[in-house]
Amino acid sequence: MDSNYTEKAVEYFSKGYNCSQSVAVVFAEDFNLDPDEILKMMSGFGAGIGGLRETCGTVSAIVFIAGLYTGGFDPADISSKKKLYDLVKKLTAEFTRKFGTINCADLLRSAACEAKPDPSERNEKYYAVRPCVRYVTAATDLLAELIQSGAKKKQK
Repeated sequence: MDSNYTEKAVEYFSKGYNCSQSVAVVFAEDFNLDPDEILKMMSGFGAGIGGLRETCGTVSAIVFIAGLYTGGFDPADISSKKKLYDLVKKLTAEFTRKFGTINCADLLRSAACEAKPDPSERNEKYYAVRPCVRYVTAATDLLAELIQSGAKKKQK
């Protein structure tokens, strides 16, 4: 697997981008998209969707990239819709297998972090206690594996 994606995602997160932005933006080039546009599109998904502490932002990024990867679906084509949903289920199941949940608040609680609804200042203390870089890494690795396996299929 190309660790370049993961290194870049962690770098974005370390610069203060939210978890969702950090995961999604590193795949911009794979889909011929403008990174700045992806950063805008994903900006509200951090902190479990805008601070609600619901679905982890990295999982939201997984869903976003899965849609790009499959090409979405024609509303009349149930099989392509099923293909996308099956991929989302597979990827989120793998994330859940690794961490026990896709819920932001539960992920933070399991790492003994307070799940505040408002953004925290990004500083050394923040990064020392927050587990989020693990989720950014795991989500990016899952997607990199998907992208690279698809590229290999196309080469054959």
